[in-house]
Amino acid sequence: MELRQLKYFVEVAETLNFSDAARNLCITQSTLSQQVKQLEQEFGTQLLQRNSHTVSLTEAGEQMLPYARQTLHSANLCFDRVHDLQEMLTGTLNIGVTFSFSPILTETLVVFMKRYPHVRLNIYYKTMDELMDMLSARKIDFVLAFRPVAPYADIESHILFDNHLSAIVSDGHPLARKDKVTLDDIARYDIALPAKGLQARYAFDRIRENAHNDLHVRIELNEVNILLKLVRQSMLVGILSEATTYDTDGIKAIPIDRPENEMQGCVHTLRNTYRKHAMLRFIKMLSEANAVRERVSEWIR
Repeated sequence: MELRQLKYFVEVAETLNFSDAARNLCITQSTLSQQVKQLEQEFGTQLLQRNSHTVSLTEAGEQMLPYARQTLHSANLCFDRVHDLQEMLTGTLNIGVTFSFSPILTETLVVFMKRYPHVRLNIYYKTMDELMDMLSARKIDFVLAFRPVAPYADIESHILFDNHLSAIVSDGHPLARKDKVTLDDIARYDIALPAKGLQARYAFDRIRENAHNDLHVRIELNEVNILLKLVRQSMLVGILSEATTYDTDGIKAIPIDRPENEMQGCVHTLRNTYRKHAMLRFIKMLSEANAVRERVSEWIR
């Protein structure tokens, strides 16, 4: 049995499609099918049920899948530990990032790539729920996102900085003169909302649960950069975290005057798992690169 064969089996088991799995693995479908068959022959049992249209796991395949995942994870940890002990920062760092963190990440990416040219970075921009699923499946090393409303059982969240849910307006907007805004202030203008699934939207919906004012929502979208551009070029009021506007000209973030408007930026990792040196150095660089950070957790230092 080879690790490669376990990797191929896991990919097919997760996609339930040989064509998609082969594409993800960058191999031919015939090679994939052959390797999975060899694995089944070695175990002496069928792991996957195939026909011309569908693929499903047999009972043996369902039992084997979590062990195969754990074996691959342990093999990757072994590789990472050896290289870390040799102080050779090489290999791959897989980072999950929510859309709101994008503006504050670029500087660190540039500096990290210059300092550690042998570390490959894979960056995944998705919603928090999607990223937490990827983290639980060990497809990424850590997630940069705001603290979720409800904790995840197998994931721990380390506070990186404190932030606020804010009204985002252009410099020339009437609200730009205020230090704080109320929901009544916001309701006087057309609104640009982040789409459902984004953390700023969760936070805003929670704040408005008992509100009685109606909003004039003109647009909802899940692309933060476009939302910021629309706000800068109009009288729209956007609703995002304050951190989203980092290093962006022509706009101002005004905290919403509600006690529950706090949004804590966090690093999310799996519990009781090895943390790569490259990951710890990346997070430390991120915390140092942004002067707005008020508190860095002890585990990063």
